[in-house]
Amino acid sequence: MAQQSQSGPVAVAIGRRPEPVHDVAVYAFAGMAPFELGVVVEVFGLARPELAGLLAAPWYGLKVCADRPGTELDAVGGFSLTARYGLDELAAADTVVIPGVPNAFGGVGAAPGRPAGGVSAELVAALRTAHERGARIVSICSGAFALAAAGLLDGREATTHWRYAELLQQRYPSVRVNPDVLYVDNGSVLTSAGSAAGIDLCLHLVRRDHGAKVANSVARRFVVPAHRDGGQAQFIEAAIRPVEEEDDGVARSMQWALDHLSSPLTISVLARAAQMSDRSYLRHFTARNGTSPMRWVVTQRIAASLPLLESPDGSVEEIAVAVGFESAATFRHHFGRVMRTSPTAYRRSFGRGVA
Repeated sequence: MAQQSQSGPVAVAIGRRPEPVHDVAVYAFAGMAPFELGVVVEVFGLARPELAGLLAAPWYGLKVCADRPGTELDAVGGFSLTARYGLDELAAADTVVIPGVPNAFGGVGAAPGRPAGGVSAELVAALRTAHERGARIVSICSGAFALAAAGLLDGREATTHWRYAELLQQRYPSVRVNPDVLYVDNGSVLTSAGSAAGIDLCLHLVRRDHGAKVANSVARRFVVPAHRDGGQAQFIEAAIRPVEEEDDGVARSMQWALDHLSSPLTISVLARAAQMSDRSYLRHFTARNGTSPMRWVVTQRIAASLPLLESPDGSVEEIAVAVGFESAATFRHHFGRVMRTSPTAYRRSFGRGVA
């Protein structure tokens, strides 16, 4: 049961020492668009009684932080908010989320005390302090400019909203900007593309911390897909063009594939399910989903393996076959690429009753 105090939330259980909650701090600023902030609040700050019995560790504690706590911050849309906490709390959090910056397109020294992109020197210092403490640092959309200003992206691959990608690369040439993905997980430093990609990254964090079943439950309440691979393209042609009749075949083939994951699946097999030629199917699938059919199949098989790994039943070899991989070695290879860990390590972290 969670209990709030001046020093932050703690989990209380009768008969044992209270266990600290994982503190998430999210940055708020004047002029911000509220969507990205709302995503972080929804994922990490909402009470979740539906997770009772699923959590092996306490849920998160959330603090909304600003440069000057208690100051009214005007948001896009004609309303304002006030952050209760300041940058000291942000620097002390376990996970820090920067959902944007005040003016990514602003030049160096665009405002007193604010270098390129409107990132305050105080925020830069807080991010560096948090990172040096071992905190996990996360950005959504233009928030990558704050991480770059703090030097946390030097030599790393990172992403941001596609409209900011070229500017981020120009301003911070030591960052390896990848504009074609939803999010990039570098372990302790993570970046995501704009808006909805922030949902994907936040769910990815929940999956890393609490496992697939918990992340899936949060996704259901959000009414979004439980898992989108971080390597999926940001910009998908189908989002701005009419749905064609052939696209219905693609959708049918995807559902058919989900029902037959353990079977051998090739482009030809999926094209037959869509009643399309191989070449036409590949073109329409990629346009609709922003990824190739076989990469999508691999991602779905990995997603299907997660609840099996969380169960004590079945060896890694048996799970590999159950979700359609040719061998345990192939399963381990793809699992490592998508999840950045091994099936055995994932089971050790999230398995129920697994030593």
